Amino acid sequence: MYYIGIDVGGTNLKAGLVDENYQLVATKKTPLHFVSMEQMGETLADMALGLLEENGIERSQVASVGMGFPGSVDNRRGVVIKTVNIPIRFMPVAEIFHRRWDVPVYLGNDADCAALGEYYHYGEKLESLILVTLGTGIGTGIILNGKIQSGCNGFGGEGGHIVIVHGGEQCTCGRKGCWERYASASALVRQTKAAMEANPASAMWQVSGGLEQVDGRTVFAAVRAGDAAAKAVLEQYLDYLVEGLANFINIFQPEVIALGGGVSHGLDEELMATLQSKVLELCFGREAERRTKLVKARLGNDAGIIGAALLGVSG
Repeated sequence: MYYIGIDVGGTNLKAGLVDENYQLVATKKTPLHFVSMEQMGETLADMALGLLEENGIERSQVASVGMGFPGSVDNRRGVVIKTVNIPIRFMPVAEIFHRRWDVPVYLGNDADCAALGEYYHYGEKLESLILVTLGTGIGTGIILNGKIQSGCNGFGGEGGHIVIVHGGEQCTCGRKGCWERYASASALVRQTKAAMEANPASAMWQVSGGLEQVDGRTVFAAVRAGDAAAKAVLEQYLDYLVEGLANFINIFQPEVIALGGGVSHGLDEELMATLQSKVLELCFGREAERRTKLVKARLGNDAGIIGAALLGVSG
């Protein structure tokens, strides 16, 4: 049997065929051209059916179809409640899909799906894993006892919006001082630019090519070049990152926290060891024999597809 996963992004729709060993065996991608919710539901069905046709798979060989959306969903009703950057409100996606194909359909938040994909591909039997994606914002997915934890209404698990600085920077969610305002890739870019303007002789200017070219890799490259200003930026950034990670560990004590997103590519073994040490210092229960292990996420952009496909497996 196979499972189909569809990862709905703000720019592209990506579908994948996953086998019984949780391996991604085929993919399909198409640009997102949103016209209406009805049209989008039809497009999702077309993608799933097209994936079967292209790979010679019969409908009867597919156990379920899962979809990850950038927002909140009601999986029981098969409804997407609200999405970010796509004008979807209360979209009956399962109903629309079933007009074309009567197969079990499961819905999830995209960050939750990515976490589920990482959970199944970790390589060891786990009870709990939290994925923290350091991108434009901070996305988090919480897996406990093999199940996604999204609260009573599908809005749970939004770790980027825990407050780490009371009265701090304004966040798009309406609160001030949210973790993603200080520890996302976007936050690191802002912090890097501010340090560059304050330090005209910094190597950050050379490695980036100027303020407009700064990205999440700039500060790491400058630190490797021995730049003191970049080192100060990175140390402060890691402190912000550690505050949020410690909060998660104190609440959930997961076996593993996997770090993904653009910033994670700059975290080499030495920096991961530093993070592990800094987090341990702040964690309740640090004397315990078993402690949360920090690792780098393994699946990259495929995590959301694989996790969406396995929504039916996790129940």
